[in-house]
Amino acid sequence: MESLFILIPLSLLLVALLAWILHWSVKSGQFDDLSGPGESILMDDDVPKPQKVSEHSQK
Repeated sequence: MESLFILIPLSLLLVALLAWILHWSVKSGQFDDLSGPGESILMDDDVPKPQKVSEHSQK
């Protein structure tokens, strides 16, 4: 019974902390664009950039 006096307030503090973290993440825009980062990987260019030819390599 005595352990409930510790566990109930501790669990309420944990729930309040998790609710604050969720509120902060929604407010800061963490959930605005969920599909964009996944699709940006697919739209990446597969063609390598052309290399610059230097004067010394053409000998």
